[in-house]
Amino acid sequence: MTTLAPTNTTTSTATRPLRVGVLGRHRLQGAYTEHLYMLQRLGQTMPLEARIVKTAAELDPAQIDALIIPGGESTAMALVAERSGCLDALREFVHKQPTWGTCAGMILLSTTATQTKQGGQNLLGALDITVQRNAFGKQTESFIAPLTIDGIAPADQPFEGIFIRAPIVEVAGPHVQVIGKVDGDHGLQHGERIVAVRQGHLLGTSFHPELTKDLRVHAYFVQMVREALGL
Repeated sequence: MTTLAPTNTTTSTATRPLRVGVLGRHRLQGAYTEHLYMLQRLGQTMPLEARIVKTAAELDPAQIDALIIPGGESTAMALVAERSGCLDALREFVHKQPTWGTCAGMILLSTTATQTKQGGQNLLGALDITVQRNAFGKQTESFIAPLTIDGIAPADQPFEGIFIRAPIVEVAGPHVQVIGKVDGDHGLQHGERIVAVRQGHLLGTSFHPELTKDLRVHAYFVQMVREALGL
């Protein structure tokens, strides 16, 4: 499993909590407060601090060890990040630091997206996948399905995947580990579709673990952060 070298900061990670940021801009990203809540629950059992990240200055490895990019509308998210001066800082951060993108967040992390709006959209180009936006259809095609996820949810204890205008991974690069698929007929999709991937320090999920009570995916990401920091 690929890990990153420990990040040099003024305060040793051995003497402070892990600091996980959640990208949060009102009216552009959904469920960032739910991600914060899940991290706060984990923080009751381990040294962990959750922070909302809104500015480029806050995307600093000296301030946060890792980042979650929640869902929302990926085109608008990228546009506002660019106009607010955050896009370059965001791109630099995700190429080096542990980052997890859920739904639209996974789209932003990707190298290629299909079914984009006219003119395309900015992507962070860190996660070597091609994603299809809104792959299952409109909001009315949202659904819940049991998922087996490698290292997270075995077949006898599946994870409840909540899919809302969700993307799928059409192509995974050679260094991308496919860790979860959804099966069956769901909206416009039929058969197995890739919905969870990992590439070294990057995690992408099509579904919304923050909308469940199940902490397993968040705990998996926190463990990724610990590995990246050499803990």
